[in-house]
Amino acid sequence: MPKTRSRTSAVAYLYNCPIDAPDALVDVDLEVAAPGPHDLLVEVRAVSVNPVDVKVRAQVDPGGTPKVLGFDAAGVVVATGDAVASFAVGDEVYYAGSIARPGSNAGLHLVDERISGHKPRSLDFAEAAALPLTAITAWEALFDKLGLTRSSRGILLVMAAAGGVGSMAVQLARHLTGMTVVGTASRPESAAWARSMGAHHVINHHHLRGELREIAPSGVDAIISPFSAGKVETYAEVLRPRGEVVAIDEPEGLDLLPLKSKSQTWHWEFMFSRPLHEPDSTYQRELLDEVARLVDDGVLRTTVTSRLSPLNAETMRAAHLQIETSANIGKIVVEAC
Repeated sequence: MPKTRSRTSAVAYLYNCPIDAPDALVDVDLEVAAPGPHDLLVEVRAVSVNPVDVKVRAQVDPGGTPKVLGFDAAGVVVATGDAVASFAVGDEVYYAGSIARPGSNAGLHLVDERISGHKPRSLDFAEAAALPLTAITAWEALFDKLGLTRSSRGILLVMAAAGGVGSMAVQLARHLTGMTVVGTASRPESAAWARSMGAHHVINHHHLRGELREIAPSGVDAIISPFSAGKVETYAEVLRPRGEVVAIDEPEGLDLLPLKSKSQTWHWEFMFSRPLHEPDSTYQRELLDEVARLVDDGVLRTTVTSRLSPLNAETMRAAHLQIETSANIGKIVVEAC
């Protein structure tokens, strides 16, 4: 028998528009394809909003065809593909999805089981939805790129330590490595947040060289960089010889030559690489399950700081505006109801 198809309400955009335009994001009703072999059909209970959502909306023009945004989500499995082995109907899941598939800002959403994790039992759906994209990014940066372990020692500089990725990088480095964690923040409230996440020291990124010199006069061993434009020379100066940078952004025209003198290394971290290029990998599922265990054990905490509802175009416009116009602390989450 042919697989049945469903319909769902969703939030989409049709053209590139400023977020204050009335049709920047619109409510739509869309068909949902039947689950593929490894797909979960998830009833979405909450999503979080990331800078990548704003970036895609500004840069990718769908030419009038509804494009649904959203990556982070938490919800309940309502159907599974024929080859699904790790989940069952009724399971609570959380995930960051794939940039190559329709987004999670919908009532029903298809996601591959191999990049989905079992939701932390101790968190509600909104608290869980704040975690996947930033947890995966921070984990891959720290443990894949930098190769840190529990026995690692040295100084890690986390730029924008109160942001989504920064908040997770600080927590993971503090609890799962022996590194001294230095975070940057420019406002009292963001500095307090970074300290609450576990940063040993917090400095002002506007005075990075001077304040860092007092803490690490010989330089730092590694840097997590969410905003890299114009910072390569500074990083080369404050890094020790053979130090490493992991960048999660993509500034145009980046000149890395200043790193050569001290044989320093620049890494790129893009959490969608595995879903795009290694679709059979279960690494991110295992990563998310481990993060859930650490949350339930009280080692890690959610980073949600703002809850909005319901999941419709008006609410998502407000969330995107908040991302665009303010220096956010933690994560913005939109609940389905």
